[in-house]
Order: sequence, then structure tokens, then C-alpha cells
Amino acid sequence: MHCELTETRLHAYFDGELDAAGAATFEQHLRSCPDCASALASEQSLRHALSGSQLYAPAPEKLHQKILQSLPAASRSRHASFRLWRWAALVAVLLLAIFLGRELASVFRAQFESAALATAAVDAHLRSLQPGHLADVQSSDQHTVKPWFDGKVNFAPPVPDFANDGFPLLGGRLDVLDGHTAAALVYGRRKHIINVFIVQSQATTPTPDHGDRQGYHWLSWQSGPFAYIAVSDVSSTDLQQLRTLFQSQP
Repeated sequence: MHCELTETRLHAYFDGELDAAGAATFEQHLRSCPDCASALASEQSLRHALSGSQLYAPAPEKLHQKILQSLPAASRSRHASFRLWRWAALVAVLLLAIFLGRELASVFRAQFESAALATAAVDAHLRSLQPGHLADVQSSDQHTVKPWFDGKVNFAPPVPDFANDGFPLLGGRLDVLDGHTAAALVYGRRKHIINVFIVQSQATTPTPDHGDRQGYHWLSWQSGPFAYIAVSDVSSTDLQQLRTLFQSQP
């Protein structure tokens, strides 16, 4: 009599589809069932023969060229065009990847430089609050402060006075931001100090931005040939108002 497990369980066991308990039960059955044992041996012999038969081999290059030459000219042309377009697409993808990589690197570099400049501005603001460091020239007269910078920086910074708008000019000094010489203008705002650092745009150009560091607000912007960073413990709204006043200057 033919064992029904040869049809229902043998192939599942042979292909590793049984769980551990099912496989153990079937292996115990194999010890006492010559039909299943014989069928399993046949399956294993067939698989071994197929795996070692080397039924597939790549076509030689000469055959590949011979087949291409036997095709009509239009077919060969389409084949060559396909290969050409495939390489062109690969080159386009590589160029796009290089372009995007450079653009992303430029964005990250600008963000890093802006953050570094903002950090330097906050540090310079904190230094200026130490006794005797706030101003090199103390005056509320813009016609006194502006000429003081002559010969000390290689640009002529604007020195507006906004006393009528609640931001009186208190003086100015030289400072250094991230290795660049900056003109620092000092303004008052309801017993608070605001430092406005001015640098030439071509020297270092901070990305227009704002933020907080060590409890102080900073705000950067560009206007004409100059880049500005204002730092203070006043509200962000006050810094934005001061920026608007600067940008409204002729």
C-alpha cells in the first residue's frame, strides 16, 4: 500500500516548510516507512543532479555580436541608441547628484557661518558690558562718532541716531567678529544696551536670521554694502523696530 504521507507531508518536509514539531514527527515516521524514505531519497538525488548539471552558461561575446549583426540595421540602431541613452542617463544622474551635493554643502556652510558669526556677536556683546569696554568713543552726536571710525576700519559705517524713536546713540567702538573687524554702534533702549555690529558684506555675509543665545536676542540683516547683527536683552520686537529704522535710512 502506498503511504499517503508521501503526497501530503514529504514535499513540505523536503522544502523545509514544516515547523520543528512537524519535522520531528515526520522524521520519526521515515524510520518505519520505506515508501516515504525511498521517495525522499529520490527527491534528494534529483536535486543534487540538477544543481551540478551546469544547465546555464553565458553566451560568448562573439555570439552576441553575431546576433546583433544579423538584426536589421534599424534594430541595431535602436539597440545602440538604447545603450547610448542609458549611459547618458547615468551621467545625468551623476551630474545631478554632484550639483545637489554642492548646493546642500553651500546651504549648510552658510548656515554654519551665520551661526558662528551670531555666536561671536553675542560673545562680543557680553564683553562690552564689562566696565570700561562699552565704547571707545562715548557720544550721542553722530557727527562725532562717525568720523572717529575714519582710518580705523576700511569702510565708512552709517551712524544714525534714533533718539526720537527711543533708540538714542551712546557711542561706538571697534570689535572683532569671527576674525573680521567690525564697527560696533551702541544704542540705549529703556536702560538696556543694544550693540549693532556692522561689517562689509564681502568680508562676511551673515544669512538674515534671528535667534537666542545665553538669554540674549540677536537679529541679522543686510542693507546695501553692509551686513548688520544687533544683540541685546531687549525684546525681539525692539530689535526688529531698530532694524526697520536702519533700513529706512537713505
